[in-house]
Amino acid sequence: IYAITPTYSRPVQKAELTRLANTFRQVSRLHWILVEDAAARSELVTRFVAGAGLPCTHLHVPTPRRYKRPGLPRATEQRNAGLAWLRQRHQHLPPPQPGVLFFADDDNTYSLELFQEMRTTRKVSVWPVGLVGGRRYERPVVENGKVVGWYTGWRADRPFAIDMAGFAVSLQVILSHPKAVFKRRGSQPGMQESDFLKQITTVEELEPKANNCTKVLVWHTRTEKVNLANEPKYHLDTVNIEV
Repeated sequence: IYAITPTYSRPVQKAELTRLANTFRQVSRLHWILVEDAAARSELVTRFVAGAGLPCTHLHVPTPRRYKRPGLPRATEQRNAGLAWLRQRHQHLPPPQPGVLFFADDDNTYSLELFQEMRTTRKVSVWPVGLVGGRRYERPVVENGKVVGWYTGWRADRPFAIDMAGFAVSLQVILSHPKAVFKRRGSQPGMQESDFLKQITTVEELEPKANNCTKVLVWHTRTEKVNLANEPKYHLDTVNIEV
């Protein structure tokens, strides 16, 4: 399993990555592709990766300033950097190359069972996501083993009404569609999943996991905004502590 995780500097960054690493360490045959939204690798994330005890590739690419406005899709450049690394790593290796790609954002909580489910992905597999879209959960609607619709609280007209945490893609599919990337031009907020999946699959081909999409194994938990109202403007402590 290749897990691509975009990350950016903020007060909860190290806490989020620590929680994620504690989960990933329990998953066998997992390679973490951690991509910073930065012009260079930060010292914090570099130290974290060195001590994480995980097979990990640490990349960085900045989001252009013009795309940092509210309402625009986020983490596009970082996910694409992870895809480029994956394709470059495998382009000279002979097939078949078994593997599964999963976009594992650092503000989610993952059940270990989810990784067992996605290992059998032949092309693109899907499952429910909890606490997302203004609902307790969203999910693909399945009949006779096929996805026939979407239970969602937002834009049910999307071709793939699914969260980034709700699907995994076979490595072979990624390698056989070398131009499939997340798009900036013409992509609306919340449509990046659809725009990406349209390039590699159809709804009819989707493989339902998690008991025909009736079990929630990943939650969009999001750490609450940290209260730093009493943080001094200038560093007053006698030691410098990384948080």
